[in-house]
Amino acid sequence: MVRSHIDRRRPAVRFQLAAFAFALVLFSLPSAIAQETATEKAAENNTQSGTTVAAPVVVGTIDGAIGPVTRDYIRRLIARASELHTVAIVIQMDTPGGLSTSMRDIIQDILASEVPVVVYVFPSGARAASAGALISLAAHVAAMAPGTNIGAAHPVSIGGGGGEKDETMDEKVTNDAAAYARSIAAQRGRNVEWAEKIVRESTSSTAQEAVDEGVVDLVAKDLEELLKEIDGRQVDTAAGTVVLATADAEVVEVTLSWREQFLARISDPNIAYLLMLLGVFGIIFELQNPGAIFPGVIGVVSILLATFALQLLPINYVGLALIAVAIVLFVMETQIASAGLLTVGGVVSMLIGSIMLIDSPLPFMKISLKVIIPSVIFTAAFFTFAVGLGLRAQRRKVSTGTSGLIGEIGVAKGNVHRDGSVFVHGEFWNAYSDAEIAEGSNVQVIAVEGLKLKVRETNGKEVS
Repeated sequence: MVRSHIDRRRPAVRFQLAAFAFALVLFSLPSAIAQETATEKAAENNTQSGTTVAAPVVVGTIDGAIGPVTRDYIRRLIARASELHTVAIVIQMDTPGGLSTSMRDIIQDILASEVPVVVYVFPSGARAASAGALISLAAHVAAMAPGTNIGAAHPVSIGGGGGEKDETMDEKVTNDAAAYARSIAAQRGRNVEWAEKIVRESTSSTAQEAVDEGVVDLVAKDLEELLKEIDGRQVDTAAGTVVLATADAEVVEVTLSWREQFLARISDPNIAYLLMLLGVFGIIFELQNPGAIFPGVIGVVSILLATFALQLLPINYVGLALIAVAIVLFVMETQIASAGLLTVGGVVSMLIGSIMLIDSPLPFMKISLKVIIPSVIFTAAFFTFAVGLGLRAQRRKVSTGTSGLIGEIGVAKGNVHRDGSVFVHGEFWNAYSDAEIAEGSNVQVIAVEGLKLKVRETNGKEVS
């Protein structure tokens, strides 16, 4: 009765956990959606309030590495600003750089924008490095806060190796990036030589140096000062020449949507890596415990999220293969007595594969060793103990019910041939044998047929 009571409670516990997780999502979404809707509604009200109120300025923020999520966010800012007829878009930026493909997409969107785009390196202590520097060059107006810096856009090669071919390829990539930087600077009337230097020599400049060198237009301590300084400035957009009227403009902040926040979170290399491992753990645990359901659901969802996230990152498939080999070695350790050699091989394979997994020399695009090392140790322990114990339990001989009698040793109580009686496992059983067995002989159960045992004579030791 106690066992059946516990079994009935397990689905309820799983359901409660799933419901709790679902409730967290439901409670988090309305607040994020409400915030996004409120900012958009404020902008719409400004456009419908007549000519007495200046058009608003839409303000967005880039804080962190530039990737596909950043690209989608900038596209949404530009599209929304165009719909609401805002006077300008201000992008507050603090970035170490990011993916070249996403950077080029963002620059194309800025160059094609009919609404003036102002890139503002902010707050003090922020930087517009690498991809961020080129995005700043592409802006209609580029500004920086005191204590910020811009530059260091030398391209980094993806993948390892060496030799003449790699050097030739690096030179080609650098030449292409330098030409791209020069073309952007020339289109915006900025310092073309400086644009080439940040690519070839990784030059970087402070805010005042950037103004003196003709890289950015001004230095402003905060957003309010920036809007006053650029008021009346004339810029050329895809729609023609526009005169900025920002001094009295209302600021409308548009933050990352809940979807963009979620995608940004899972596209972090460390999170994507942990999701992949969690998915593997969940699926293997479900296969070892059919009907558990919850681990299987978590595993499948985690694998799908990890697959999506890894598509946004530069993946080295050799590293991914090494992680797969490590998992196979861990599973084999539970099946084969290798004196720990398979586990050592799995640990080494997984450690190297995890380090190689993200194919980028950029430190912010790599998986942290503080995440890799505990994950490798935990994975080795998981397969060695948890999975190993489960597999050994499945292979263990059944010790209950009629099936548990097979292989048991007993004593013949009278002669046993086509009929007879034996004493096995503390009980008397009807039995028969293919050969005649004398009373008092040791017997072993080789089959169970209903309530009758088939036995054979044995020397008293269990025969498998």
